[in-house]
Amino acid sequence: MKPVLLASAVLSAAILSTFAAAPARAETAAGDTTVVLVHGAFADGSSWDKVIPLLQAKGVKVVSVQNPLSSLADDVEAAQRVIDAQTGKVVLVGHSWGGAVITQAGTSDKIKALVYVAAFAPSEGESLGSVGKNYPLPAGVPTLQEGPAGYLSLPAASFAANFAQDLPAATTKVLAATQGLFPAKNFAEPVTVAAWKNKVNYYIVAGKDRMIDPGLQRDFAKKINAVTTTVQTSHVPMVSQPKQVADVILAAVQR
Repeated sequence: MKPVLLASAVLSAAILSTFAAAPARAETAAGDTTVVLVHGAFADGSSWDKVIPLLQAKGVKVVSVQNPLSSLADDVEAAQRVIDAQTGKVVLVGHSWGGAVITQAGTSDKIKALVYVAAFAPSEGESLGSVGKNYPLPAGVPTLQEGPAGYLSLPAASFAANFAQDLPAATTKVLAATQGLFPAKNFAEPVTVAAWKNKVNYYIVAGKDRMIDPGLQRDFAKKINAVTTTVQTSHVPMVSQPKQVADVILAAVQR
């Protein structure tokens, strides 16, 4: 074979080999990576039940943390226990309050990427109560009700109007019935470390959010230099648009 033809054949073979290997590399990445999901306030681990099957269908191992919601430290500890139990890499995903949790819990070398879903992404020394002071007050926040022990809850009517306004009434009633109570003091707890400074970050902005101002979300995404996706959903895109959320998580798994 002439040298030119030989070189062309070798190049073609190399290109074909690269493309053939790409799916295998993606499968290996998925097989070696666990997605750890951290829910937000007024919720529990079942808030990810639409996303989990989509990830599992791609061969991804998934664990949903059950936050006690009693304090930032307690929730961080719960997340870290799950992270420590994994043998490979971890994509750590946080929704809403869960963003503060993964910001502090995501420092392990196991963490491959952080994914924020309509979530808080505070810097060191910032709390949930301080980060939004220069932004419009979301409609759902004033509806929070504080009980005698200092625990906050969200009325069923506000779940329907502000927390998950793009979901059927039957679904919002279940969300309201299964919500986790959230101590008011948690809004004042500052994070002490910002894991996003040293990680690959993704952010899903909920464009019609009435619990965390979408402008604040966009600024979080910009601050942490995140790969950003915007969905025109309520505060719970993982329930109303699970495929879009799963696609972002899968991109983090396969990178």
